Amino acid sequence: MQPLDSVDRRLIAELRVDARAPVSHLAKRVGVSRATAEKRIARMIATGAILGFTVRARDDVRGEVRAVMLIEVAGRSTSAVIHSLKGMPELRTLHTTNGGWDLVAEIEVETLAEFDRVLREVRSIDGVLNSETSLLLSSA
Repeated sequence: MQPLDSVDRRLIAELRVDARAPVSHLAKRVGVSRATAEKRIARMIATGAILGFTVRARDDVRGEVRAVMLIEVAGRSTSAVIHSLKGMPELRTLHTTNGGWDLVAEIEVETLAEFDRVLREVRSIDGVLNSETSLLLSSA
């Protein structure tokens, strides 16, 4: 994949704000021609730098419980734990990390009862030593 330059990054930033904006508006905001913006977006889609477009709803409209869970894994069981976690549809994202925690997971469920169940399921996975979870209350 070709490295992204500052124009590509600015286009992606504009798409994050409004993925439905016309290419001509994106080009104007970034300071390039419409043709340049169109070609760059097409290239980033083709190379996988842009995976898709989505709708972001306000938190109060979605009615979901969201949280970030930090997970400590025992020894060499990281691959097995990741495999188990990837099978949980309530985990929107899963990242390996450095520092005191081995994994970071974003949880998204409809109710606090589901949230409680997901926490118990994650903590019961063989190889999970410890976890710390923070509810996401609002987004800036």
